[in-house]
Amino acid sequence: MTLHELKESLKLAFGTFRAHKMRSLLTVLGVLIGVFTIITVVSVITGFDNSMARQIESLGSNVVYVAKNKPGIVMGNRPASERNRKGITFEDSEAIIEACPAIVASSPQNYYFNPGGNIAKYKDREIKNPSFFGTLPDYEIVNNAFVEQGRFINDSDVKFRNMVAVVGFDVGESLFPNEDPIGREILVNGDKFTLIGVMGKRETIAGGGENRFVAIPYGTFKKLHPEEKELWLALKAISPDLMPEAIDQVTEVMRRRRGLQYNEADDFAVFTQENLLEIYEQITQAVWLVMMVISSIGLMVGGVGVMNIMLVSVTERTREIGIRKAIGAKKKNILWQFLIEAMALSGIGGILGILCGIGAGQLIGALTPLPADVSIAWVCLAFFFSVAVALVFGIYPAVRAAGLDPIECLRYE
Repeated sequence: MTLHELKESLKLAFGTFRAHKMRSLLTVLGVLIGVFTIITVVSVITGFDNSMARQIESLGSNVVYVAKNKPGIVMGNRPASERNRKGITFEDSEAIIEACPAIVASSPQNYYFNPGGNIAKYKDREIKNPSFFGTLPDYEIVNNAFVEQGRFINDSDVKFRNMVAVVGFDVGESLFPNEDPIGREILVNGDKFTLIGVMGKRETIAGGGENRFVAIPYGTFKKLHPEEKELWLALKAISPDLMPEAIDQVTEVMRRRRGLQYNEADDFAVFTQENLLEIYEQITQAVWLVMMVISSIGLMVGGVGVMNIMLVSVTERTREIGIRKAIGAKKKNILWQFLIEAMALSGIGGILGILCGIGAGQLIGALTPLPADVSIAWVCLAFFFSVAVALVFGIYPAVRAAGLDPIECLRYE
Protein backbone atom coordinates (compact mmCIF):
# COMPACT_ATOMS: atom_id res chain seq x y z
CA MET A 1 0.00 0.00 0.00
CA THR A 2 1.34 3.40 -1.01
CA LEU A 3 1.40 6.46 1.25
CA HIS A 4 -1.30 8.08 -0.89
CA GLU A 5 -3.58 5.04 -0.51
CA LEU A 6 -2.99 5.03 3.25
CA LYS A 7 -3.88 8.71 3.44
CA GLU A 8 -7.08 8.21 1.45
CA SER A 9 -8.07 5.21 3.60
CA LEU A 10 -7.60 7.27 6.78
CA LYS A 11 -9.73 10.06 5.32
CA LEU A 12 -12.51 7.57 4.58
CA ALA A 13 -12.20 6.10 8.07
CA PHE A 14 -12.49 9.44 9.87
CA GLY A 15 -15.34 10.42 7.59
CA THR A 16 -17.21 7.31 8.75
CA PHE A 17 -16.49 8.17 12.40
CA ARG A 18 -17.89 11.67 11.98
CA ALA A 19 -21.00 10.30 10.31
CA HIS A 20 -21.65 7.85 13.17
CA LYS A 21 -20.21 9.54 16.27
CA MET A 22 -22.28 7.80 18.95
CA ARG A 23 -21.94 4.37 17.40
CA SER A 24 -18.18 4.81 17.03
CA LEU A 25 -17.84 6.02 20.62
CA LEU A 26 -19.73 3.02 21.99
CA THR A 27 -17.60 0.73 19.84
CA VAL A 28 -14.28 2.02 21.18
CA LEU A 29 -15.51 1.96 24.79
CA GLY A 30 -14.32 -1.61 25.36
CA VAL A 31 -10.85 -0.80 24.03
CA LEU A 32 -10.82 2.40 26.08
CA ILE A 33 -11.63 0.53 29.31
CA GLY A 34 -9.00 -2.14 28.64
CA VAL A 35 -6.24 0.36 27.92
CA PHE A 36 -7.38 2.62 30.78
CA THR A 37 -7.05 -0.32 33.20
CA ILE A 38 -3.58 -1.17 31.92
CA ILE A 39 -2.23 2.38 32.22
CA THR A 40 -3.82 3.09 35.62
CA VAL A 41 -2.65 -0.12 37.30
CA VAL A 42 0.78 0.03 35.67
CA SER A 43 1.19 3.63 36.88
CA VAL A 44 0.50 2.61 40.48
CA ILE A 45 2.68 -0.52 40.34
CA THR A 46 5.50 1.40 38.66
CA GLY A 47 5.20 4.03 41.39
CA PHE A 48 5.45 1.32 44.04
CA ASP A 49 8.46 -0.26 42.33
CA ASN A 50 10.30 3.05 41.98
CA SER A 51 9.52 4.04 45.55
CA MET A 52 10.73 0.68 46.88
CA ALA A 53 13.90 0.90 44.77
CA ARG A 54 14.63 4.41 46.07
CA GLN A 55 14.17 3.26 49.66
CA ILE A 56 16.53 0.34 49.17
CA GLU A 57 19.08 2.59 47.49
CA SER A 58 18.81 5.03 50.40
CA LEU A 59 19.83 2.24 52.79
CA GLY A 60 22.90 1.43 50.76
CA SER A 61 23.81 -2.01 49.48
CA ASN A 62 25.50 -3.35 52.59
CA VAL A 63 22.70 -4.05 55.08
CA VAL A 64 22.04 -7.56 56.39
CA TYR A 65 18.83 -8.52 58.20
CA VAL A 66 18.38 -11.35 60.69
CA ALA A 67 14.88 -12.54 61.66
CA LYS A 68 12.99 -15.63 62.69
CA ASN A 69 11.55 -16.00 59.18
CA LYS A 70 11.88 -14.18 55.89
CA PRO A 71 9.11 -11.61 55.42
CA GLY A 72 6.54 -11.82 52.67
CA ILE A 73 4.77 -15.09 53.51
CA VAL A 74 1.49 -15.16 55.42
CA MET A 75 2.18 -16.63 58.85
CA GLY A 76 -0.69 -19.09 58.66
CA ASN A 77 0.80 -20.62 55.51
CA ARG A 78 4.11 -21.42 57.15
CA PRO A 79 4.82 -24.96 58.33
CA ALA A 80 4.75 -25.52 62.09
CA SER A 81 8.54 -25.90 62.15
CA GLU A 82 8.90 -22.27 60.97
CA ARG A 83 6.11 -20.84 63.12
CA ASN A 84 7.65 -22.37 66.22
CA ARG A 85 11.17 -21.11 65.63
CA LYS A 86 13.03 -19.33 68.39
CA GLY A 87 13.08 -15.58 67.87
CA ILE A 88 16.14 -13.35 67.44
CA THR A 89 17.35 -11.83 70.72
CA PHE A 90 19.54 -8.99 71.91
CA GLU A 91 22.18 -11.55 72.90
CA ASP A 92 22.32 -12.70 69.27
CA SER A 93 23.05 -9.11 68.25
CA GLU A 94 25.88 -8.81 70.77
CA ALA A 95 27.39 -12.13 69.70
CA ILE A 96 27.35 -11.13 66.03
CA ILE A 97 29.10 -7.80 66.69
CA GLU A 98 31.80 -9.57 68.75
CA ALA A 99 32.43 -12.45 66.35
CA CYS A 100 31.85 -10.95 62.86
CA PRO A 101 34.66 -8.63 61.71
CA ALA A 102 32.78 -7.84 58.47
CA ILE A 103 29.93 -6.25 60.52
CA VAL A 104 30.54 -2.70 61.79
CA ALA A 105 27.17 -1.70 63.25
CA SER A 106 24.11 -3.39 64.75
CA SER A 107 20.59 -2.07 65.09
CA PRO A 108 18.33 -4.38 67.10
CA GLN A 109 14.76 -3.09 67.05
CA ASN A 110 12.49 -4.53 69.73
CA TYR A 111 8.86 -3.55 69.09
CA TYR A 112 5.98 -3.23 71.51
CA PHE A 113 2.45 -3.64 70.20
CA ASN A 114 -0.15 -2.23 72.55
CA PRO A 115 -3.36 -4.33 72.36
CA GLY A 116 -5.34 -1.11 71.99
CA GLY A 117 -2.82 0.48 69.63
CA ASN A 118 0.15 2.64 70.59
CA ILE A 119 -0.69 6.29 71.35
CA ALA A 120 1.75 9.20 71.60
CA LYS A 121 0.45 12.40 73.23
CA TYR A 122 1.53 15.96 73.86
CA LYS A 123 -0.99 18.14 75.70
CA ASP A 124 -4.25 17.80 73.76
CA ARG A 125 -2.62 16.47 70.60
CA GLU A 126 -2.06 12.79 69.89
CA ILE A 127 -1.06 10.42 67.14
CA LYS A 128 -2.43 6.89 67.04
CA ASN A 129 -0.67 3.65 66.15
CA PRO A 130 2.92 4.82 65.72
CA SER A 131 5.56 2.09 65.87
CA PHE A 132 7.16 1.96 69.31
CA PHE A 133 10.51 0.25 69.74
CA GLY A 134 13.78 0.20 71.62
CA THR A 135 17.08 0.41 69.76
CA LEU A 136 20.76 1.34 69.94
CA PRO A 137 22.74 4.39 68.74
CA ASP A 138 23.82 2.50 65.60
CA TYR A 139 20.23 2.73 64.29
CA GLU A 140 21.15 5.88 62.36
CA ILE A 141 24.16 4.30 60.67
CA VAL A 142 22.50 1.01 59.80
CA ASN A 143 19.27 2.53 58.47
CA ASN A 144 20.97 5.55 56.88
CA ALA A 145 18.39 7.75 58.63
CA PHE A 146 19.45 10.72 60.74
CA VAL A 147 17.91 13.25 63.07
CA GLU A 148 16.82 16.57 61.61
CA GLN A 149 16.37 18.28 64.97
CA GLY A 150 18.10 17.55 68.28
CA ARG A 151 20.16 14.37 68.67
CA PHE A 152 19.75 10.61 68.54
CA ILE A 153 19.97 8.09 71.39
CA ASN A 154 23.51 7.66 72.75
CA ASP A 155 25.31 5.01 74.81
CA SER A 156 24.59 6.82 78.09
CA ASP A 157 20.85 6.79 77.36
CA VAL A 158 21.01 3.02 76.85
CA LYS A 159 23.24 2.34 79.88
CA PHE A 160 21.33 4.49 82.36
CA ARG A 161 17.90 3.68 80.90
CA ASN A 162 17.05 7.33 80.37
CA MET A 163 13.41 8.16 79.68
CA VAL A 164 14.13 9.88 76.38
CA ALA A 165 12.67 9.41 72.91
CA VAL A 166 13.33 10.17 69.27
CA VAL A 167 10.31 10.41 66.95
CA GLY A 168 9.74 10.06 63.23
CA PHE A 169 9.00 13.10 61.10
CA ASP A 170 5.22 12.59 60.97
CA VAL A 171 4.99 12.19 64.74
CA GLY A 172 6.93 15.40 65.26
CA GLU A 173 4.70 17.25 62.78
CA SER A 174 1.50 15.96 64.42
CA LEU A 175 2.46 16.67 68.02
CA PHE A 176 4.45 19.89 67.48
CA PRO A 177 3.09 21.66 64.40
CA ASN A 178 4.10 25.17 65.48
CA GLU A 179 6.71 24.84 68.22
CA ASP A 180 10.16 23.50 68.93
CA PRO A 181 9.74 19.86 70.05
CA ILE A 182 13.18 19.35 71.61
CA GLY A 183 13.05 19.05 75.40
CA ARG A 184 9.25 18.64 75.52
CA GLU A 185 7.71 15.80 77.48
CA ILE A 186 5.46 13.40 75.63
CA LEU A 187 3.38 10.44 76.78
CA VAL A 188 3.69 7.12 74.97
CA ASN A 189 1.15 4.55 76.21
CA GLY A 190 1.03 6.44 79.49
CA ASP A 191 4.83 6.60 80.05
CA LYS A 192 6.53 10.00 80.10
CA PHE A 193 9.54 10.65 77.85
CA THR A 194 11.67 13.71 77.13
CA LEU A 195 11.87 14.29 73.40
CA ILE A 196 15.52 14.61 72.31
CA GLY A 197 15.26 14.32 68.53
CA VAL A 198 13.08 14.32 65.42
CA MET A 199 14.16 12.27 62.41
CA GLY A 200 14.34 13.65 58.88
CA LYS A 201 11.50 12.84 56.51
CA ARG A 202 11.84 9.58 54.60
CA GLU A 203 10.06 8.43 51.48
CA THR A 204 7.17 6.10 52.23
CA ILE A 205 5.34 3.39 50.32
CA ALA A 206 1.54 3.85 50.31
CA GLY A 207 1.62 5.87 53.50
CA GLY A 208 3.78 3.33 55.35
CA GLY A 209 5.13 3.87 58.84
CA GLU A 210 8.65 4.97 57.92
CA ASN A 211 7.92 8.39 59.48
CA ARG A 212 5.48 7.26 62.19
CA PHE A 213 7.51 5.86 65.06
CA VAL A 214 8.81 6.50 68.55
CA ALA A 215 12.27 5.11 69.32
CA ILE A 216 13.63 4.85 72.86
CA PRO A 217 16.94 3.51 74.28
CA TYR A 218 17.10 -0.28 74.28
CA GLY A 219 17.84 -0.36 78.03
CA THR A 220 14.76 1.78 78.73
CA PHE A 221 12.62 -0.47 76.56
CA LYS A 222 13.73 -3.59 78.45
CA LYS A 223 12.92 -1.87 81.74
CA LEU A 224 9.40 -1.01 80.58
CA HIS A 225 8.68 -4.20 78.63
CA PRO A 226 10.86 -7.05 79.90
CA GLU A 227 8.38 -9.55 78.45
CA GLU A 228 9.36 -8.60 74.88
CA LYS A 229 12.22 -10.92 73.91
CA GLU A 230 12.10 -11.25 70.12
CA LEU A 231 13.38 -8.46 67.88
CA TRP A 232 14.19 -7.39 64.34
CA LEU A 233 17.93 -7.17 63.72
CA ALA A 234 19.58 -5.02 61.05
CA LEU A 235 23.36 -5.10 60.56
CA LYS A 236 25.75 -2.96 58.54
CA ALA A 237 28.61 -4.59 56.66
CA ILE A 238 31.90 -2.77 56.15
CA SER A 239 31.29 -2.44 52.42
CA PRO A 240 29.12 -3.89 49.63
CA ASP A 241 32.08 -5.98 48.48
CA LEU A 242 32.16 -7.78 51.83
CA MET A 243 28.44 -8.65 51.85
CA PRO A 244 28.93 -12.37 51.00
CA GLU A 245 31.55 -12.65 53.74
CA ALA A 246 29.32 -10.78 56.21
CA ILE A 247 26.36 -13.08 55.47
CA ASP A 248 28.55 -16.17 55.93
CA GLN A 249 29.91 -14.86 59.24
CA VAL A 250 26.46 -13.98 60.59
CA THR A 251 25.06 -17.36 59.51
CA GLU A 252 27.95 -19.20 61.17
CA VAL A 253 27.48 -17.33 64.47
CA MET A 254 23.74 -17.96 64.50
CA ARG A 255 24.14 -21.66 63.70
CA ARG A 256 26.69 -22.01 66.47
CA ARG A 257 24.43 -20.23 68.96
CA ARG A 258 21.50 -22.46 67.94
CA GLY A 259 23.61 -25.61 68.26
CA LEU A 260 22.82 -26.76 64.72
CA GLN A 261 24.66 -29.71 63.19
CA TYR A 262 26.27 -29.41 59.76
CA ASN A 263 23.43 -31.37 58.12
CA GLU A 264 20.62 -29.41 59.80
CA ALA A 265 18.85 -26.55 58.02
CA ASP A 266 18.95 -23.00 59.40
CA ASP A 267 16.15 -22.22 61.85
CA PHE A 268 16.50 -18.47 61.25
CA ALA A 269 16.61 -16.16 58.22
CA VAL A 270 19.49 -14.01 56.98
CA PHE A 271 18.64 -11.76 54.03
CA THR A 272 19.40 -8.43 52.34
CA GLN A 273 17.59 -5.49 50.75
CA GLU A 274 17.69 -7.29 47.41
CA ASN A 275 15.79 -10.19 48.98
CA LEU A 276 13.18 -7.75 50.28
CA LEU A 277 12.78 -6.33 46.77
CA GLU A 278 12.39 -9.85 45.34
CA ILE A 279 9.67 -10.60 47.89
CA TYR A 280 7.90 -7.37 46.99
CA GLU A 281 8.07 -8.21 43.30
CA GLN A 282 6.54 -11.63 43.99
CA ILE A 283 3.63 -9.91 45.72
CA THR A 284 3.09 -7.49 42.83
CA GLN A 285 3.08 -10.35 40.31
CA ALA A 286 -0.40 -11.28 41.52
CA VAL A 287 -1.54 -7.72 40.86
CA TRP A 288 -0.01 -7.87 37.38
CA LEU A 289 -1.89 -11.11 36.69
CA VAL A 290 -5.24 -9.64 37.74
CA MET A 291 -4.53 -6.53 35.68
CA MET A 292 -3.76 -8.56 32.57
CA VAL A 293 -6.94 -10.64 32.94
CA ILE A 294 -9.17 -7.57 33.37
CA SER A 295 -7.44 -5.70 30.56
CA SER A 296 -7.64 -8.68 28.23
CA ILE A 297 -11.38 -8.97 28.82
CA GLY A 298 -11.82 -5.26 28.10
CA LEU A 299 -9.76 -5.46 24.93
CA MET A 300 -11.62 -8.57 23.73
CA VAL A 301 -14.95 -6.83 24.31
CA GLY A 302 -13.59 -3.87 22.39
CA GLY A 303 -12.41 -6.17 19.61
CA VAL A 304 -15.85 -7.77 19.31
CA GLY A 305 -17.36 -4.29 19.16
CA VAL A 306 -14.97 -3.29 16.39
CA MET A 307 -15.83 -6.45 14.42
CA ASN A 308 -19.54 -5.79 14.87
CA ILE A 309 -19.43 -2.19 13.66
CA MET A 310 -17.22 -3.14 10.71
CA LEU A 311 -19.69 -5.84 9.65
CA VAL A 312 -22.47 -3.27 9.87
CA SER A 313 -20.31 -0.84 7.91
CA VAL A 314 -19.71 -3.44 5.18
CA THR A 315 -23.46 -3.99 4.87
CA GLU A 316 -24.21 -0.25 4.79
CA ARG A 317 -21.51 0.43 2.20
CA THR A 318 -22.14 -2.53 -0.11
CA ARG A 319 -23.07 -0.28 -3.02
CA GLU A 320 -20.00 1.91 -2.40
CA ILE A 321 -17.81 -1.21 -2.50
CA GLY A 322 -19.40 -2.24 -5.79
CA ILE A 323 -18.77 1.19 -7.34
CA ARG A 324 -15.13 1.18 -6.22
CA LYS A 325 -14.60 -2.29 -7.69
CA ALA A 326 -16.36 -1.28 -10.92
CA ILE A 327 -13.92 1.60 -11.45
CA GLY A 328 -10.86 -0.57 -10.85
CA ALA A 329 -10.32 -1.07 -7.10
CA LYS A 330 -8.68 -4.40 -6.35
CA LYS A 331 -9.49 -6.80 -3.51
CA LYS A 332 -6.39 -5.71 -1.57
CA ASN A 333 -7.50 -2.05 -1.80
CA ILE A 334 -10.89 -2.87 -0.25
CA LEU A 335 -9.24 -5.15 2.31
CA TRP A 336 -6.79 -2.47 3.45
CA GLN A 337 -9.48 0.21 3.50
CA PHE A 338 -11.56 -1.69 6.05
CA LEU A 339 -8.53 -2.90 8.06
CA ILE A 340 -7.20 0.65 8.38
CA GLU A 341 -10.65 1.86 9.36
CA ALA A 342 -10.84 -0.80 12.11
CA MET A 343 -7.33 0.00 13.38
CA ALA A 344 -8.02 3.73 13.35
CA LEU A 345 -11.24 3.19 15.31
CA SER A 346 -9.50 1.05 17.91
CA GLY A 347 -6.48 3.36 17.95
CA ILE A 348 -8.73 6.26 18.94
CA GLY A 349 -10.03 4.15 21.83
CA GLY A 350 -6.44 3.34 22.78
CA ILE A 351 -5.40 6.99 22.80
CA LEU A 352 -8.44 7.98 24.89
CA GLY A 353 -7.72 5.10 27.28
CA ILE A 354 -4.07 6.17 27.61
CA LEU A 355 -5.03 9.78 28.36
CA CYS A 356 -7.66 8.72 30.91
CA GLY A 357 -5.25 6.22 32.49
CA ILE A 358 -2.47 8.81 32.85
CA GLY A 359 -4.95 11.26 34.35
CA ALA A 360 -6.26 8.64 36.79
CA GLY A 361 -2.73 7.67 37.81
CA GLN A 362 -1.77 11.27 38.52
CA LEU A 363 -5.01 11.80 40.44
CA ILE A 364 -4.36 8.71 42.58
CA GLY A 365 -0.82 9.95 43.29
CA ALA A 366 -2.08 13.40 44.27
CA LEU A 367 -5.08 12.42 46.41
CA THR A 368 -3.92 9.18 48.07
CA PRO A 369 -0.73 7.83 49.68
CA LEU A 370 -0.29 5.51 46.68
CA PRO A 371 2.65 6.52 44.46
CA ALA A 372 2.08 6.64 40.70
CA ASP A 373 4.59 6.99 37.86
CA VAL A 374 3.78 6.85 34.15
CA SER A 375 5.67 4.18 32.21
CA ILE A 376 6.39 5.32 28.64
CA ALA A 377 7.11 1.73 27.59
CA TRP A 378 3.67 0.59 28.79
CA VAL A 379 1.99 3.57 27.11
CA CYS A 380 3.49 2.47 23.78
CA LEU A 381 2.64 -1.18 24.49
CA ALA A 382 -0.96 -0.35 25.39
CA PHE A 383 -1.42 1.58 22.15
CA PHE A 384 0.11 -1.32 20.22
CA PHE A 385 -2.32 -3.75 21.87
CA SER A 386 -5.29 -1.53 21.00
CA VAL A 387 -4.30 -1.44 17.31
CA ALA A 388 -3.40 -5.16 17.27
CA VAL A 389 -6.84 -6.06 18.63
CA ALA A 390 -8.46 -4.18 15.76
CA LEU A 391 -6.18 -5.87 13.26
CA VAL A 392 -7.18 -9.32 14.55
CA PHE A 393 -10.92 -8.64 14.88
CA GLY A 394 -11.09 -6.52 11.73
CA ILE A 395 -9.73 -9.18 9.39
CA TYR A 396 -13.04 -11.04 8.94
CA PRO A 397 -15.12 -7.94 8.00
CA ALA A 398 -12.33 -6.73 5.70
CA VAL A 399 -12.06 -10.10 3.95
CA ARG A 400 -15.83 -10.22 3.61
CA ALA A 401 -15.88 -6.75 2.06
CA ALA A 402 -13.03 -7.59 -0.32
CA GLY A 403 -14.78 -10.77 -1.45
CA LEU A 404 -18.08 -9.17 -2.43
CA ASP A 405 -19.13 -9.53 -6.07
CA PRO A 406 -19.22 -6.07 -7.71
CA ILE A 407 -22.32 -6.84 -9.79
CA GLU A 408 -24.25 -8.01 -6.72
CA CYS A 409 -23.03 -4.93 -4.84
CA LEU A 410 -24.34 -2.59 -7.54
CA ARG A 411 -27.75 -4.28 -7.38
CA TYR A 412 -27.84 -3.89 -3.55
CA GLU A 413 -30.40 -1.37 -2.27
